[in-house]
Amino acid sequence: MNVQQIRALLAEGLVIPAQPLALDEARRLSERHQRAISRYYLDAGAGGIAVGVHSTQFAIRDPRHGLFEPVLRLAVEEIDRHVGRTGRPVLKIAGLCGTTPQAEAEARLAVRLGYHAGLLSLAALADRGIDELVAHAGAVAREIPIIGFYLQPAVGGRVLPFEFWRRFVEIEAVVAIKVAPFNRYQTIDVIRAVAEAGRDDIAIYTGNDDSIVVDLLTTWAFDRGATRVRRHVAGGLLGHWGVWTRRAVELLERIKAARAAGTIAADWLTEAAAVTDMNAAVFDAAHGFRGCIPGILEVLRRQGLAPSHCCLDPHETLSPGQTAELDRVTRSYPQLVDDEFVRENLVRWLA
Repeated sequence: MNVQQIRALLAEGLVIPAQPLALDEARRLSERHQRAISRYYLDAGAGGIAVGVHSTQFAIRDPRHGLFEPVLRLAVEEIDRHVGRTGRPVLKIAGLCGTTPQAEAEARLAVRLGYHAGLLSLAALADRGIDELVAHAGAVAREIPIIGFYLQPAVGGRVLPFEFWRRFVEIEAVVAIKVAPFNRYQTIDVIRAVAEAGRDDIAIYTGNDDSIVVDLLTTWAFDRGATRVRRHVAGGLLGHWGVWTRRAVELLERIKAARAAGTIAADWLTEAAAVTDMNAAVFDAAHGFRGCIPGILEVLRRQGLAPSHCCLDPHETLSPGQTAELDRVTRSYPQLVDDEFVRENLVRWLA
């Protein structure tokens, strides 16, 4: 898949789940469940899978675990098998972390494994200035097409001002930006930078799990010289869409239809609040997102797709009251839960 094809797919608007790591109670990788999760996403209609990202746990890169390449490889095998069987294109996105030498090495590995783009985390460069950040991104972009990543500070990101994004979007190999600061002002900075730069070939994806529906429904308008530029957030690259993925695919299609019709009914605001309420339980907003990765895994465990909600870090656990909150939201919003779809296919996915 060439860069133009990657851009075209991203512009369509895709559901791209951020894949979690399937560990058993002994904190060992369950290859069977890891494959099953990929199969679930693919059969649910996801247009891509992001692997090696925050939801997959950055610690997979630790030599003690040695899981970065194996986990990336498992996802590639399942995606390639699905594409070969269905003919439907699916984007393979690898998370890229660390200082420039590490991120470049990870990008080269991703290319060798067949990944189409890299989601570039800047968390390791928390003390660097804008010049260094832009140079870092440019260096990695020479290895693989990149997706910018505005990760919220609460889970390891950093504040990235408008000036950074305005310069970042001048990098030719940028194909998309995942906007995930969980902050409306900072979200506007990114979309305005893309609009003012005239980069119509850069897709914008929401990672704002607390504002998914509103981000996708909004028409964002900014001036570029004498021209009024309007942009939409094309799709989502989300940890939240790593659960209940079938419903996420249906949601995005309904939003696309509403945008095309040019009328946004007031009921969408009610649905937006429901999705955010569900995310608060999964991501453990009540405790500063400490239980967000175990929360994702707990939903998948309940469905039979993950063997446990364990993380590589034994201190990373569900927060007090989080399971009760998950009970509450799944009971309150059954229309947003895809348990029946999973039950119908689980045996096949685990085979």
